[in-house]
Amino acid sequence: MRLPIIGANWKMHKTIREAESFAAEFPADADLYRKVEVVIFPTFTALAVVGNALRGTGIKMGAQNMHFETKGAFTGEISPNMLLDAGCSYVLLGHSERRHIFKETNEFINKKVKAALAHGLVPILCIGETLEERQNGRTEDVCKEQLLGSLTDIEARDITTMVVAYEPVWAIGTGVNATSQDAEETIAFIRRIIHEKYGQKAGESVRIQYGGSVKPTNAREYFSKENIDGALVGGASLEVDSLSEIIKSAGII
Repeated sequence: MRLPIIGANWKMHKTIREAESFAAEFPADADLYRKVEVVIFPTFTALAVVGNALRGTGIKMGAQNMHFETKGAFTGEISPNMLLDAGCSYVLLGHSERRHIFKETNEFINKKVKAALAHGLVPILCIGETLEERQNGRTEDVCKEQLLGSLTDIEARDITTMVVAYEPVWAIGTGVNATSQDAEETIAFIRRIIHEKYGQKAGESVRIQYGGSVKPTNAREYFSKENIDGALVGGASLEVDSLSEIIKSAGII
């Protein structure tokens, strides 16, 4: 059985003080965090204080992005070693905002995935189609292209350790979410592609989240689906109560 995973992507929200306050207020529930893996993704400036606040709680911490080089003349970037030093164990890669706003390609993201794996960070690889692509019937083509392009030359054994997040671009931050059945069908397709490319074990073991306007009111419906292994949560992760309710929903299933 795959362990559900809830990622809280704060994006460009929360000052250091606000992030520290959130982490301090978050409920301590060791039993729940053994049933549901929880990863908080603060801004870079808040990594240190959030890491300190979460230590010993069972909640893990990740970064929202990283560069693939360990050091160098890359102004404004952050390296895998820096993330490890700050206490991160996860990193988000290929989020639609990185792909569409900052024009990151599959090839560029692939370098990051390789670097994360080489340094012992668990990548959460984000893929998903735009509204136009969905309306043109290209959801599966786009997801397959992004998935395989971002995983070029990755070994099957590494696929089993990482996480994939299906995030339809049209559902992120819009309040319009994919139905649980739509999400289930697309995630089942993604799992089949992994199975075909990397083998049965990889297909069955890899955890695949849904992301896109997940809220306490709809989370349990997603988690009830066979192929959905949790959620990557944006806006609803900014409040302690709403994130807690989503985590509890995952722990019930």
